[in-house]
Amino acid sequence: MTNDVIHTALRVSDIDATLDFYVDGLGLELNWEFTSDGVRNVYVGGDDGEFQFKYDPDSDESVGPAGGFDHLAVGVDSTDETFERLVDHSDPSVVTEPTTMEEIGRRVAFVEDPDGYVVELVERV
Repeated sequence: MTNDVIHTALRVSDIDATLDFYVDGLGLELNWEFTSDGVRNVYVGGDDGEFQFKYDPDSDESVGPAGGFDHLAVGVDSTDETFERLVDHSDPSVVTEPTTMEEIGRRVAFVEDPDGYVVELVERV
């Protein structure tokens, strides 16, 4: 039996802006959600995994990248097309425009989501 990653959970400050970025802008699917103790837990992703976004309007915990967090990676059919759609839709901060990483032989780009998390767009082979 092989173990696998189920999801990555991130706290967010605005669930609507987060869903607009990841679902409407990036094109991931809204898979499911639930609310527990006032915290809305929303799962978005695709066939190979998902992200869990935790939204607590009453929390004073910090939101956004901190410590050793570096980035999330999302597999896309076309880095250039996804990047352009996302920029047109959400106008994210661009960390790195689409480029080919010779080391891995793939097109990639890096943008920030509404809470400042860096998202890497990785073109599938």
